[in-house]
Amino acid sequence: MLLVVLATAAAACNRGSSATGAGSAGAARAIPVKTAPAERKDVEVWRLGLGSVAAFQQVTVRTLVDGRLDVVKFTEGQTVKAGDLLAIVDPQPYEAQLLQAEGALRRDSSQLDIARKQLDRNRNLRKENLVSDSTVEGFESQVGNLEGMVKIDQAQIKTARLNIDYAHIKSPTDGITGVRLVDAGNIVHAADQTGIVVITAIDPAAVFFTLPQDNLGEIVAAQDRAKAAHVDVPVEVWNRDMTKQLGKNGKLAVIDNQINQTTATVRLKAFVDNKEHELWPLAFVKARILVDTRKNALVVPVVAVQQGPDSQFVYVAEGDTAKMRRVKVALTTDTYAVIDETAKTGDEPLKVGAQIVIEGQSQLRPDAKIQSGNGAGSGAGKPDAATQPSGKAKKGRGSGAGPTASSAP
Repeated sequence: MLLVVLATAAAACNRGSSATGAGSAGAARAIPVKTAPAERKDVEVWRLGLGSVAAFQQVTVRTLVDGRLDVVKFTEGQTVKAGDLLAIVDPQPYEAQLLQAEGALRRDSSQLDIARKQLDRNRNLRKENLVSDSTVEGFESQVGNLEGMVKIDQAQIKTARLNIDYAHIKSPTDGITGVRLVDAGNIVHAADQTGIVVITAIDPAAVFFTLPQDNLGEIVAAQDRAKAAHVDVPVEVWNRDMTKQLGKNGKLAVIDNQINQTTATVRLKAFVDNKEHELWPLAFVKARILVDTRKNALVVPVVAVQQGPDSQFVYVAEGDTAKMRRVKVALTTDTYAVIDETAKTGDEPLKVGAQIVIEGQSQLRPDAKIQSGNGAGSGAGKPDAATQPSGKAKKGRGSGAGPTASSAP
């Protein structure tokens, strides 16, 4: 019986000793993490809004003369240049008017020549007192009347030629023709409201988009800086899921002169190159405008920023120990968080090159033992889609276009 009791006590002691050893090993276990350095970069600040495409110019082509529409020279959906012949209204009535006016001009010009010669002869005779003053005045009146007739004939010739030119309907602008509104053979009138075809100019394209009124100040400031530097405020146009840039070389054209009180937004207009015709009138798009560039900003990977009960913080790898550093984030992109270096946090400020924990930080506590490895702080993808000026950091995936910040509508 005594032997059994002693064996049991020995086994219990062995189990206790094993548990104590395991606990000590667990307390000393290093947590594997990945790090990336704090850096200085130029960070572009963008503001993102929902918009729609509009035609740069849209013209309803109408006839300026009455008559039968003889020929339609365009096809629907055709790309045309300013001055291209689109249609012909029967020009024969106006050609006849031209011949009539030219004949009247020849007749009146001939009569004017005769009247001028008679006037010259009677003026000479008047000097010799062979004719009266009233006779000379009569010839002067006749010459003046015929000079007026000649001018009327010249105006009628010009009008007839103009009508012949108007009968050949030409495109007033570069663009794309729409659906044909009148078929050949119909009688058309200058007073018709429907027109013959609508031509839409889409290169460049106009894009209207809205942003919150709170962004107005920085947009105006960006416009003022651009004017002072004789450059344009850049605007980019993307498809709705931000996977493809549709317009190139966009520039801000107009800031609307009033705020929409219903939505508390301001309306902006931009012009965008559209040589590939990827932007079509009335299509919905997303547009973003560059309002600022933070020069030489201190940035850390956005995934590193954690939210504590009273502040934001990151873990910094110092040797094999994780140190907590409280920070204030000025703004975030999909890739980076820009650190506000003027903020007072009570902790040691971050320095360039500090190794910031970007993976495994959820398992850490201050002064935890770590086993670190290098990690990438950015990745490829679509342009940044959100900006947070302060508060909780946005966690996201990076952009291959470099550090930018933009705000969602």
